[in-house]
Amino acid sequence: MNNSFAGEIPQEIGRLGSLRSLNLSRNSFGGKIPSNISHCAQLRALRLSFNELIGSIPNQVSSLVNLYYVSVAANNLTGAIPNWIGNFSYLHTLYLSKNNFRGSIPNELGRLTHLAEFDISLNNLFGIVPSSIYNISSIKIFGVAGNQLHGELPPNVGISLPNLEIFDCGMNNFTRAIPASWSNSSRLQELDCSANGLTGTLPAESLGRLRSLVRINFGGNRLGSGKAGDLNFLIFLANCSGLEDLLLDHNHFGGELPRSIADLSTQLKYLYLAGNFIHGSIPEGIGNLTSLALLAMNNNYFSGSVPDAIGKLQKLQELHMDRNKFSGPIPSSLGNLTSLITVVMDENRFEGSIPPSLGNCQSLLTLDVSNNRLTGTIPRELFAISSLSISLRISNNSLTGSLPSEVGELVNLVELDVSGNKLSGEIPTTLGGCIMLERLYMQGNEFERTIPDSLKGLRSLEVMDISHNNLSGEIPKLLEKLRFLKYLNLSYNDFEGELPKEGIFSNASGLSIIGNNRVCGGLPKLLLHACSIKKSNSSSHRLLAPKVIILVAYAVACIIALSCFIVARSKVKKSRGGLVTSDSYKGWKSVSYLELVESTNGFSVDNLIGFGSFGSVYKGVLPSDGRAVAVKVLNLQQRGAFRSFIDECKALRSIRDRNLLKIITACSSIDNQGNGFKSLVFEFMANGSLDSWLHPRDDEQPQQSKRLSLIQRLNIATDVASALDYLHHSCETTIVHCDLKPSNVLLGEDMVAHVGDFGLARFLLEALDNYSQSQTMSAGLRGSIGYIPPGIILSLST
Repeated sequence: MNNSFAGEIPQEIGRLGSLRSLNLSRNSFGGKIPSNISHCAQLRALRLSFNELIGSIPNQVSSLVNLYYVSVAANNLTGAIPNWIGNFSYLHTLYLSKNNFRGSIPNELGRLTHLAEFDISLNNLFGIVPSSIYNISSIKIFGVAGNQLHGELPPNVGISLPNLEIFDCGMNNFTRAIPASWSNSSRLQELDCSANGLTGTLPAESLGRLRSLVRINFGGNRLGSGKAGDLNFLIFLANCSGLEDLLLDHNHFGGELPRSIADLSTQLKYLYLAGNFIHGSIPEGIGNLTSLALLAMNNNYFSGSVPDAIGKLQKLQELHMDRNKFSGPIPSSLGNLTSLITVVMDENRFEGSIPPSLGNCQSLLTLDVSNNRLTGTIPRELFAISSLSISLRISNNSLTGSLPSEVGELVNLVELDVSGNKLSGEIPTTLGGCIMLERLYMQGNEFERTIPDSLKGLRSLEVMDISHNNLSGEIPKLLEKLRFLKYLNLSYNDFEGELPKEGIFSNASGLSIIGNNRVCGGLPKLLLHACSIKKSNSSSHRLLAPKVIILVAYAVACIIALSCFIVARSKVKKSRGGLVTSDSYKGWKSVSYLELVESTNGFSVDNLIGFGSFGSVYKGVLPSDGRAVAVKVLNLQQRGAFRSFIDECKALRSIRDRNLLKIITACSSIDNQGNGFKSLVFEFMANGSLDSWLHPRDDEQPQQSKRLSLIQRLNIATDVASALDYLHHSCETTIVHCDLKPSNVLLGEDMVAHVGDFGLARFLLEALDNYSQSQTMSAGLRGSIGYIPPGIILSLST
């Protein structure tokens, strides 16, 4: 035994006629059990466990009637359990576990009146356990776990099996109540009925009499009523002074955790209470369980503060308190638990700062305090925990300040998640020192400046999300060289310049770049505009000078003519006593989320026609009337998007002019995943934006090239001026657009210009009120980054 023998068991083994014991266990023997082993008529012990044997147990073995010990566990044996095993009248031990035996348990096994150790766990057996087996009073070890057995445990099982030491029926389909007769099995050390369908409650008074109990596992059943008092049985378990494992997780236990928890065995190492309906606070007496190595209380309804007494659990290695309603601070006494390996406290209501004392836990592999209400800065002491190698998750809190430069000391860390906070400053260059990092999540913060070149050191990186920050500058080519990178999200920053093309940038499905309007180039699927080619030789400058003079003179003439036209047109409008509009305003027609999904072909990329500051625009056809529309979908994760939606609705509901983009309806609903959804539906403008005509893309086909004649340019300028005249002088309350630029001027099929995108618009009275509260003009400025029209300041000053 315990060698590296391989190949098949030799047939010559059958020649050993006087053989009493054969032990070939824990090797690598393959093939079938040799049938001529039956010639070893004196064989008493056959040990072939932990090999790679296949096939069924040969029928010839049935002649070995003197067998006392049979173990073929942990092989790949198949077929049924032979019923002739019931003829081995001397059999004391039968281990058939961890194979692929099928069928039912033979009734004939009930004839093994001397059987003491019986284990057929982890096979594919079904049906019920024959009652005759429950009547073998000599059984000490009873294992049927990990099959597909059903039925109920006999009420008298403790009486019929008085010598039991281990009873394991877990991972089956047993139902009904737990027998109360266990108290008669006074030698019982391990009782495992986990992962079944047992109901009712624990016969705790009965179990409390079993002074030898070391392990109780009833996890994964339907025990308890979900009401108060379900855990009162714990007071009886205090009599089990040698108890080391107590597993009650994933049941229906309700009520509060009683104070009697403090009276459980001081030998208790593993306490599982997860996945129940337990509420209330943790008793202070939890600190008495000084031998605890694992405490799992997750997925309950615990509330209140975690007592400082938890710091007395000096041997604690794993602490799971996630998905509860704990509040108050994370106790600094956790820093006393220097043996901690795992701390998971996410999805609670913890407040205050992350205790720096956690830096004392120099054995930590995982720390998760995400999805709480934590504030303050990230303590530098966390990054001195050199053992952190699995994950550090502090996301979705309200942490502020910068990401400490000491983060680079976590050279073995695999996952870092600081997303969804209020962190600011630059991405520390030292982050490149985390050479084992595979997943990096920094989205939803206020990081700024550029991506540091040092990140080229993240050679193991597979996922990187730095979206929804204030990062800028060019996207560094170093990201091309991260050969394991499978997903990169750079969305909603202020990056600029040409997008790299190699590595992750050649995989459109693994890249997100939306919301960076100054990035160009890249794969066609990304729908970015082409990068312009800059020419800067001296001869071109000399040729350009006279052209500039001519254009300036031409522009001055146009402005003078345009001013005269606007004055004349304004007088004509006023003389007619009202506004000329394309149709009267009768209210918006409602449209559902599903209708918008249908109209845009599921918001398909093929229907995408542009990006805005706070969302994307899709072309659609309304199913109700077949009208072509432009659907602006707000990205509600983008900061300011919701406010933009409100402002635009507020502005558009009360204005109507031929030269303003006509809104058809709005949709405020939820999507198929239950997330908030807000959208505006506009009349479709067939000729796109003025920006696309003034700056056509280099990759457009010749027949699609866009050229505006002098008359068209003058008409467009007139239309825009007319729209502004209406907003400033003809509305009930003057509206300041605040973001007038070529991309917000759209051209209809007849090349009539329409001003759109009122997401930053302000009513003049509101703007003046805000200005009166602030003594600095910059506080009232609005507009696109890099483009703030002087008209805003003029409108505010008037």
